[in-house]
Amino acid sequence: MSLNLHLLRLFAAVARTGSFSRAADLLHISQPAISKGVRDFELQVGCRLLDRTPKGVRPTREGAALARHAETLFAAERAAEDELQALRNLDSGSLRIGASTTIATYMIPEYLGVFHRAFPGIDLHVVSANTSDIAALMLGHEIEIALVEGPVEDENLVSEAWRTDVMALIAGPDHRFAAVQGPIDIRSLNDEILIVREPGSGTREVVAQALAAHHVEPQRTLEIGSTEAIKQAVASGVGVAIVSIATIDDQVKL
Repeated sequence: MSLNLHLLRLFAAVARTGSFSRAADLLHISQPAISKGVRDFELQVGCRLLDRTPKGVRPTREGAALARHAETLFAAERAAEDELQALRNLDSGSLRIGASTTIATYMIPEYLGVFHRAFPGIDLHVVSANTSDIAALMLGHEIEIALVEGPVEDENLVSEAWRTDVMALIAGPDHRFAAVQGPIDIRSLNDEILIVREPGSGTREVVAQALAAHHVEPQRTLEIGSTEAIKQAVASGVGVAIVSIATIDDQVKL
């Protein structure tokens, strides 16, 4: 037997208030509607749930047992409504963000600060990985939103442009490029050791596409899985690299 939840709500209000009239006021319906609803509910469950007395009504043994379960059920309902309202108002809850390495390190910290000040009740969780790994986390529903540098081609994901980044060529202070005034001829990269990120990195994918579009193939490539480590290698004269300008902004200003 499936209980009619509307009728259960009517019965629970009468049992809680001890009066048909007070239950009617509580639920903002007429007293005859309450009385009929309780009678219909008793017919549905097959037993008397309330004893009518000159002083009001009180639950029978069966009614008292059912009233306890009803209070538990409707308390859970109210808790669910309160939680949904809090989430809609961003008063509580959590937000899981996936960000590719460059974005997580250099681009979103200021946004996280702004968000936290606006919604201090929301717990922020940031996962940093390369673009392909972040896309996999999104497909696995392990994060709610993702910010990546490289292209993501998957029919199960929808992507929108967020902001425009600029890629810059960097070289050590003793490198021949350091003495060049003006733009560097992209074809000169054919004679260089180009330091690149690991496969799956959005930065690596963007750089590879740009070089291929200009038919440039560096003499050698050196793979390093961290932009910070790449910058250190470039500064040491190991080779050159093409990185997001956001990752070298501080050094450029200095």
